[in-house]
Amino acid sequence: MSEAGGAAAGAFKVNSLSGLDRADAVEGRVLWDGNRSIWNMAMLVTALVLGPMTFGWSALAVFLLTSAVTLCAGHSVGFHRRLIHRSFDCPKWLERILVFLGTAVGMGGPIWTIRLHDSRDWAQRQPDCHWFLRHARPLLIDGFYYLNFRLQLAQPPGFDSGPGIADDRFYRFLDRYWMLPQVPIALILYWAGGWPWVIWGVPVRVAACTTMHWFISYFAHTRGSQDWAVDGAVIQAYNVPIMAIPTMGESWHSNHHAFPSSARHGLYPGQIDLGYRFIQLLALMRLASNIKLPANLPARPGITPLTARALSVASDRQANIRAHDDRRA
Repeated sequence: MSEAGGAAAGAFKVNSLSGLDRADAVEGRVLWDGNRSIWNMAMLVTALVLGPMTFGWSALAVFLLTSAVTLCAGHSVGFHRRLIHRSFDCPKWLERILVFLGTAVGMGGPIWTIRLHDSRDWAQRQPDCHWFLRHARPLLIDGFYYLNFRLQLAQPPGFDSGPGIADDRFYRFLDRYWMLPQVPIALILYWAGGWPWVIWGVPVRVAACTTMHWFISYFAHTRGSQDWAVDGAVIQAYNVPIMAIPTMGESWHSNHHAFPSSARHGLYPGQIDLGYRFIQLLALMRLASNIKLPANLPARPGITPLTARALSVASDRQANIRAHDDRRA
């Protein structure tokens, strides 16, 4: 690896974790996650039982609209691209709105999400990691574990979500009472459309979004197409084109693992990325700036292009480092 590549490595580290030289990604216990298990199963059972009984076209429209808003503005842009990866800048008031919408997806609060994401990301970059983090079980069994259990590592890394997050009272409130945002949403939907809107706008939406998140995570780490590989990582990421629209571009996961700080995940022609389009809309409204893309990020060491088009989106520095490393090899 070149000196320039080594110096840039810090731009791509997992920022919230510490003590990684002592942490172990392999040894740990899988424990029942009581609160989330009861929540996830309650939402799923309610959706399966009451969803068909209350179906209507307006209820379906509410489901699609609330899912799109919370998944795109909330989970994809607010949680993932802003709070976790800092791939663009925006006013604090806007960040809080986006984070509220991300919490409203119904999977967990902001600080919990950062810890889960960064711990998985770090573990999957290692030469080996626990089976729970590898999606190593058959599809339905893996989903059962994902929705009902958690992993407690024997030697976990330290965690600090950092200034502006850990010390933000609003984020701490959302993290503690992450189920609570469904209450005002349910009240508004009941006032506007009665119980069918409540059922399709809360439990059906939460069950669908939570289950889809697991489903995409499973396939995006087990099979599919790739333009990049992360050197030495036990788990590689893959693209899942069929889910690009419902995930708001999050399913271009091979691209994301190669350039985690990029605000854009769909990097190549035909790769739809609605989350990035939303960030572009914010930029047009002068509400987003300093938008990071592979072409303006520091060159990243430790990734290998797998296709002829791979380097077409990267910075000239990335291509130069790759050419230098190829010559040395």
